Amino acid sequence: MSAKNLLVELFVEELPPKALKKLGEVFAQSLAQSLKTQGLAPEAAAVTAYASPRRLAAHVTDVLAVAADKPVVQKLMPVAVGLDAAGNATPALLKKLAALGADASVVPSLRRENDGKAEVLFYDSLAKGAALAEGLQKALEAALAALPIPKVMSYQLQDGWTSVNFVRPAHRLVALHGSEVVPLAILGLTSGNTTLGHRFEAAKEVVTFADADSYADTLKRDGAVIASFAERRAEIVRQLEAAAAKAGPNLKPIEDEALLDEVTALVERPNVLIGKFEAEFLAVPQECLILTMKANQKYFPLLDASGKLTNQFLVVSNIAPADPSAVIGGNERVVRPRLADAKFFFDQDRKKTLESRVLGLAKVVYHNKLGTQGERVQRVCAIAKAIGQQLGGEALALQAEQAALLAKADLLTDMVGEFPELQGIMGRYYALHDGLSADIADAIEDHYKPRFAGDSLPRGNVGTVVALADKLETLVGLFGIGQIPTGDKDPFALRRHALGVIRMLAEGDLALPLSDLLAGAAATFAQVEGFKAANEALADFIYDRLAGSLREQGYSAQEVDAVVSQRPQRLGDIPKRLAAVRAFAALPEAEALAAANKRVGNILKKVEGGVAAKIDSALLQEAAEVALAQALAEVKPAADAAFAKGDYAASLQSLAALKAPVDTFFNDVMVNAEDPALRANRLGLLATLHLAMNQVADISKLSA
Repeated sequence: MSAKNLLVELFVEELPPKALKKLGEVFAQSLAQSLKTQGLAPEAAAVTAYASPRRLAAHVTDVLAVAADKPVVQKLMPVAVGLDAAGNATPALLKKLAALGADASVVPSLRRENDGKAEVLFYDSLAKGAALAEGLQKALEAALAALPIPKVMSYQLQDGWTSVNFVRPAHRLVALHGSEVVPLAILGLTSGNTTLGHRFEAAKEVVTFADADSYADTLKRDGAVIASFAERRAEIVRQLEAAAAKAGPNLKPIEDEALLDEVTALVERPNVLIGKFEAEFLAVPQECLILTMKANQKYFPLLDASGKLTNQFLVVSNIAPADPSAVIGGNERVVRPRLADAKFFFDQDRKKTLESRVLGLAKVVYHNKLGTQGERVQRVCAIAKAIGQQLGGEALALQAEQAALLAKADLLTDMVGEFPELQGIMGRYYALHDGLSADIADAIEDHYKPRFAGDSLPRGNVGTVVALADKLETLVGLFGIGQIPTGDKDPFALRRHALGVIRMLAEGDLALPLSDLLAGAAATFAQVEGFKAANEALADFIYDRLAGSLREQGYSAQEVDAVVSQRPQRLGDIPKRLAAVRAFAALPEAEALAAANKRVGNILKKVEGGVAAKIDSALLQEAAEVALAQALAEVKPAADAAFAKGDYAASLQSLAALKAPVDTFFNDVMVNAEDPALRANRLGLLATLHLAMNQVADISKLSA
């Protein structure tokens, strides 16, 4: 039978908007995959997902009415068990065949094959292909079960007795194979070829589909619904840009992908309108106004060419009346109290200084094992002061301490209480209002940075110091009470904090050894009961995050392992070390030296008590070991000098001169000599070589 295209739609009450895009994708892919697994659709079948506020649908091409029969090979039992001496079936074989739906008539056709242990009987048969009605029922049930629904509803069907569970009550089911309805039953519904369109603007009360391929066009024409999530989203973007151009020259709607997805999930046929609010509200920080418009009203604020907020906004309406003034007026009336609340919070907050709020942090619990936010602030201040002293002396230390003291004070303001996303941002505004310097104000906002992958780093030295102190306090504190991330669980976002520390140290090329930072931060927890410094575990955690980040940047696993395994304390050195390793690996001598270094490392590991890197020239007997010692004496000073200057490439490349004497040494010299003095001296020579070769990176990691 020839293949036809298939359309399945489940019509429901309004779905959760933030989940709609994912629900649509999972529904379509799960349905199609099940059909493919059953042989009802080819692997190359095209799958189109549809998702609107009140429907999930999938269109799958080239679906068969009946799947092809499949050959089935069933291993039965050894011949000796299945057949008696006369070649007749034993009761055990007949019982096995009966379980498979066969009888004694198939015994002569059973295939014999040796499985390596004994001769075995095999039953070859054809499994009848699934019919579409049966297969689609199974696929639909699997698709609904696969939906990522955090919480389901339980509701009664029309009979008043039966209850079913689903994300929202379902009202209609469409299933079309070409123009034919596929009989299905689920959630108390039976399938047909009709659905409902837009609540208010549908041209027909009931939308009827002629066939699967006419779904989207018919729904748009008769139901006033754009079924495709992607098409609806693109239409919203087009209308937003057109409305912004109409609202004024050089105006543009704020860019927010999550808001765009959410609004797309709220409307069936978008209609973008322009609204206004009183210009006096622009005296409030624009972050507050933008957040309240986006979070509470789902509006798109309009910005001018410089990125400054204007007193106009865009509404994505679900209706398109001939006279939109009532819709616009209603939205303007709704947003006004929200903006008035923001203005009230801002005015009230400025009546108290940030400094006056600091004492209140002593009443806010940070963590039941680590004390209050007030105690935490004192630790961050101490860490920030110490780091500031190292980086910029007394002046930077005092600024960093002051910024750290005030950094969390805005948590007690009304504005941040209403909008936690504004923490730090409001602190900056209030600091400037209090007459504090721009450096201090910027640091209060920036100490949360980087907040996510790709986020900007703090603007200045003060912000960098306080951000480092804040993240180190969090990491050291939580590791010290055993709150270590496991698997995909990271409730305190410690991976993000670790990456923040890495980025600031590396991109800022800060002269701050990591071990000193961790030890300094751990010292501030001396008064915390039950705290046990876990600096080694935390260092491992940070270096693991560093290795992952470097691999994402395009460095090979070998290059990263060679550098990170050495635990360089200055993370700002790492890009230079990686560049040096890459240049060294390109040398013709690199592979042999890497292999030799690996061999040296393995020899030294086997020596109990370790080996001192010392050479007694009087005990050098073989010509090869004399030559290697002389080569080391010539190469090592130059390599050390280049390393000390930070010229890691030159330091590594100078090792190329050691290839020949190293090769000769391993060919001609017995390291484990019987004479203990000779053996110890040769091990000392190898230890000296090992140190010289591994200053920049462990080049043995480059060995295949």
